[in-house]
Amino acid sequence: MLVFWDQRLVFLATPKTGSTAISAALESLAAVSIQRPPLLKHTTVHRYRRFIGPFLEAASKDNFTLVALMREPRDWLGSWYRFRQREETAEDKSTAGMSFDDFVRAWCQDPRPAFADVGSQARFLRPRQGQGVDRLFRYEEIDSFVQYLEDRLNCEIILPRLNVSPPGLTELSPETEAMLHRAAAEDFALYRTLLP
Repeated sequence: MLVFWDQRLVFLATPKTGSTAISAALESLAAVSIQRPPLLKHTTVHRYRRFIGPFLEAASKDNFTLVALMREPRDWLGSWYRFRQREETAEDKSTAGMSFDDFVRAWCQDPRPAFADVGSQARFLRPRQGQGVDRLFRYEEIDSFVQYLEDRLNCEIILPRLNVSPPGLTELSPETEAMLHRAAAEDFALYRTLLP
């Protein structure tokens, strides 16, 4: 999470949407940069609106614009699947030797096994009550997000390639694809509301 005090702007780091690269590029410009632990780095909309937002607005006596990115849900899960194939991943969270189809089927379970327990973008971005994200951008249209940040921060931004998931096959059977669309209905619905 990055807080730009003078610009009254907060960037929430949705997992697996380029947040590590964005933080690396902009950390020096931010008044506050929370990089660890992951629970704080990836503060949800609900936690921000309940705890951090009220504090910032009381201290500044002004409103902050809350921005975030969202990735196409199937692609987002594909990134998690590939990311967890790395050798250094803890055994209970590793997807090594597993097909993407098996990973997605596990993600659709309730409860999810540890290797598939990666949450949901809709849950991350959804307010429990009240206000959500002010500006939500598609990860696939990251150039428009960078342009928005350049305009708000009045600087050129070049994103490095960091924390990129390794390549891998992400094929799904028609049955698993249908299961995913049912289990992630809220994610797909939210993603469809974002203009390209």
